Formats: sequence, structure tokens, C-alpha cells
Amino acid sequence: MSERAIAAQDIPAGKRDPEARQRRLLQAATEEFAARGLEGARVDEIARQAGVNKQLVYHYFGNKDGLYLEVLEQAYQRMILAKMSLNLKGLAPYQELEKLVAFTYDYYRGHREFVSLLNDENVHRARHIRQSRTLLPKYVEMMEMLGSVLRRGGEDGSLRPGIDPVQFYITLSGMCYFYFGNMHTLSVIFDRDLSTEEALAIRRQHVIDTVMNSVRP
Repeated sequence: MSERAIAAQDIPAGKRDPEARQRRLLQAATEEFAARGLEGARVDEIARQAGVNKQLVYHYFGNKDGLYLEVLEQAYQRMILAKMSLNLKGLAPYQELEKLVAFTYDYYRGHREFVSLLNDENVHRARHIRQSRTLLPKYVEMMEMLGSVLRRGGEDGSLRPGIDPVQFYITLSGMCYFYFGNMHTLSVIFDRDLSTEEALAIRRQHVIDTVMNSVRP
């Protein structure tokens, strides 16, 4: 059956928008992969949630792995774009970095699906994003921005000179990622609900203080 015929049987007249269908598919796929992982997710369920025929999944993305890769790429790209879009103009390097640290924590808090997708892709030893042709250039651009902030902070004396941007990025991401990726088990272990607004605010300030203290001269 042609894509045109599939579209006709699934989308009401006047609403046959290929881009809109792809957006619905990717949104449904993101939710399904985040909830069930690659192995547990079902194409039938993704298509049902998106309100389309499942043959469109294969038409647009080839197979489930192709769809999964697209979901991962877009999740990473949203995160990178959000960081690159931060308004840091007029701030000194120390304040730029502090704003970036706070934003990183807030991003992980507001995008738990990103944490779940990272967990699942690491289970698969990054075999999907290894195939990506779009992520590396975007990461290079983001890391150049971070490196510029660290370098300028080292030059004006507000930051410790010689900080490795990659090590900084891993440390900051790890502090945020671990908390939201392990919140439920940590809450049980320490007999403390770490998901409350108060607990989240305390953790946010702790991350900011710890990271910024580590980069002071």
C-alpha cells in the first residue's frame, strides 16, 4: 500500500499533514521508549498513541531501531539547543557558568524522559547514537561554548585556570543525572522522599554550590 493510501485511511481530510504525523509519531515513540525501553516498546502501541497506521513507522524510519535512533537524536538535540540558547550576554564568566549549572539541573528535572532514554541507550552500549551523523557536530559546538566560558574565567581570575571542559561536563551531568535516575531507590535507602519540592530545591542549591566551589581559584 502506498504512503498516500495509508495516509488517506488514517488521517481525516484536511489534516493529512506528513510533518504533523511524524511529530505525533516521535512524541508517542519518546513516551513509549522512555517508559518501556527499546526492548519493551511496541510499534503497534506507538502507532496507536499517535493515531496512525503502523506502516507509517516503517515508511518514515525503516524499523523500530531507526525510530529509536531518531528519538535519541532529537532528545539530545533539544538539550543541546536549549543550552546553546541560554541568554548569557552581559554576564561575567563566573555568572555564566553558574547559570549554566542551574539550567542543567533544571533541564534534567523537567525532562525525565531524557534520563530514561540515556539509561536505556547505555544498556545497549550506545550502539544507536554511535550511528548518528548529526550529534557530534552539535556537541562540538556546545563544548566550544563551555570551553570559552571556562577559558575566559581562567583569564579574568574568577575561575580556576586549566579546567578541562569534558571533565567539567561529565561531572555536572553526572550530579544531575544520577539524582533523577536513582531518585526512587535513594528515597527508600535514606527513608526520605527526594521528589518533594523542598527536596528538589535543596538538591538544586547543593549542585550549584558544589560545582561552583570546585571551579573557584
